[in-house]
Amino acid sequence: MAKEPKFYVVWRGREPGVFETWADCQSQIHGFSGAEYKSFPSRAQAEEAFSRTYDEYKSTGGSSAKKVPKLTINELRERGVQLDSLCVDAACSGNPGAMEYRGVELSSGAMLFQRGPYPDATVNLGEFLAIVEGLVHLKREGKSWPIYSDSRTAIAWVRNRQIKTTLPRRATNRKVFELIDRALAWLTKNSYSTRVLKWKTDEWGEIPADFGRK
Repeated sequence: MAKEPKFYVVWRGREPGVFETWADCQSQIHGFSGAEYKSFPSRAQAEEAFSRTYDEYKSTGGSSAKKVPKLTINELRERGVQLDSLCVDAACSGNPGAMEYRGVELSSGAMLFQRGPYPDATVNLGEFLAIVEGLVHLKREGKSWPIYSDSRTAIAWVRNRQIKTTLPRRATNRKVFELIDRALAWLTKNSYSTRVLKWKTDEWGEIPADFGRK
């Protein structure tokens, strides 16, 4: 009997993503402290899991996760979430695929920006661009709000002013890499006091900027 294929999600590793073989997955996690990964029986399930957080899957068999109901504004306030804040998120149809991102004002739900879709990109690149555009927006407006993102990877990239992606540059994704280069240049040349915080999806539900495609 043929062995059923598996797909591997790496949330935290050298290069987060969805991988088709254990060897590819292992190359991202071997010797990497605090690696977060799990296998799934189908690509669709793996891609859905990758768009969420490891915490939602680490105690499951991989094929399903407990979805936390979205909290109300009052409930978020009670949990210590700062309501005067900007929430950002990205979505990608495939990985790589058509990527878009946006920023939403938490207190009012108003859309502050939405970009894309950009072809041949990844969700991590979108999450990174969303945070940087949020930083630019808040600095321009003179606001001291924090930014919430549900992507540890993108938060780290912004903090380190460096992206780590294996996605090659090619004609199909020229535009998105132009945006990445511009974002990295802005981070290098500008200072900011904005706090970039991790959105706790497993406690607060989906981030308000979520595209709702899970």
